[in-house]
Amino acid sequence: MRRSEVLAEESIVCLQKALNHLREIWELIGIPEDQRLQRTEVVKKHIKEEGETTILQLEKDLRTQVELMRKQKKERKQELKLLQEQDQELCEILCMPHYDIDSASVPSLEELNQFRQHVTTLRETKASRREEFVSIKRQIILCMEELDHTPDTSFERDVVCEDEDAFCLSLENIATLQKLLRQLEMQKLQNEAVCEGLRTQIRELWDRLQIPEEEREAVATIMSGSKAKVRKALQLEVDRLEELKMQNMKKVIEAIRVELVQYWDQCFYSQEQRQAFAPFCAEDYTESLLQLHDAEIVRLKNYYEVHKELFEGVQKWEETWRLFLEFERKASDPNRFTNRGGNLLKEEKQRAKLQKMLPKLEEELKARIELWEQEHSKAFMVNGQKFMEYVAEQWEMHRLEKERAKQERQLKNKKQTETEMLYGSAPRTPSKRRGLVSNTPGKARKLNTTTMSNATANSSIRPLFGGTVYHSPVPRLPPSGSKPVAASTCSGKKTPRTGRHGANKENLELNGSILSARTFKGFQI
Repeated sequence: MRRSEVLAEESIVCLQKALNHLREIWELIGIPEDQRLQRTEVVKKHIKEEGETTILQLEKDLRTQVELMRKQKKERKQELKLLQEQDQELCEILCMPHYDIDSASVPSLEELNQFRQHVTTLRETKASRREEFVSIKRQIILCMEELDHTPDTSFERDVVCEDEDAFCLSLENIATLQKLLRQLEMQKLQNEAVCEGLRTQIRELWDRLQIPEEEREAVATIMSGSKAKVRKALQLEVDRLEELKMQNMKKVIEAIRVELVQYWDQCFYSQEQRQAFAPFCAEDYTESLLQLHDAEIVRLKNYYEVHKELFEGVQKWEETWRLFLEFERKASDPNRFTNRGGNLLKEEKQRAKLQKMLPKLEEELKARIELWEQEHSKAFMVNGQKFMEYVAEQWEMHRLEKERAKQERQLKNKKQTETEMLYGSAPRTPSKRRGLVSNTPGKARKLNTTTMSNATANSSIRPLFGGTVYHSPVPRLPPSGSKPVAASTCSGKKTPRTGRHGANKENLELNGSILSARTFKGFQI
């Protein structure tokens, strides 16, 4: 065989080895099959010496590709190692399993990309859990300070005392943190409720014992907050006041009775309901009596709170009703026309407004009370009777009062008219010409004068007399058995009509509109 042929065969063997080596590298670094075919085609073109490529150039190109692939392999292995280290650190903090990947093989670009995304997700999870951990830890420390609570478990010490970076941010630990915070917050709420209850008890005892203000101010520092030392101080103050209460039992019970009356009024209790609490009138001021009063106060408070909305509605109606009655009284007052500044018009508008408002309030309350009665299967009582019956009774009493007042005015006007018919009406304004007024004593002349001066007002007298009334030429003598009539003076005083009416009692006979002639003795008709 010729030497050239031998060299050709050796070249073919070298190329075959080179192609086999390339395939091994491609497989090792994870090049997909389609890319292997493309690369093989490129090698094939080089072997065919396209573009006048020599064997030496082909060998050089292949060596260059091999070096490039070795470099890529090294970089990928280094990145894989770095990602595995980060994954291990994050998984230890988050208490999560490591990422599953073959560390012996060279990862593909897709596998590296997925690994990177996984590590990024772990970092975000760590940041989120750490933020939650720091927030919960801060709240836990505040609650412990408020409760004067010292960490007494290993977990609490790890949370409060250890370094934050050393805390395992697992889902279980985060859940345990949240549970611990809820427990502390519940204890805090309970402690606040206890402290507030003690403060309420202290205020009630202060009011019942009538503790002076300066003594109350001495303990003002414990009237806020809910720390353990505050709670202890509040309990001591309650104990002191309870002991003082036992020493002032009568005073305390009497204060409770005042409070009972207030609640009775607010709940619109009838007299029978009030009398049903017999201990209210007891005078043996003992601890048992105090307990009965305390229990009644608690019951009334609860009763009022449950029905507060209804009671407030009834109270609003009561206040509106009283205001309406006040305006009604003013409207019937004859002196209201002497008002100045337009108050009369304002009062009339307000009265009309209240008169329209009351039925609306009554309808609203009626609907709410009917709903309440359906829910509780019993009647809603106000002052011992159903509310609408109570309202109807108030309106009826108002109507009767107006009718009574009207009848009184009519009777008063009738009596005044009869009196004026008998004695004449008194002049409303003083006479300007005093020189023309006669000073002749005697009732006859006085009666005649007023009759003539009020001829228009008493025109109804004229048909009764049948003509004109003239002066008597002689003074009128007093009736038999009566005292002589004193002469009038210039003092300005008038003889009361009742006295004059009584003096002429025997000469007066009034039956309907007929007057006897004896009444006008001393007059010519």
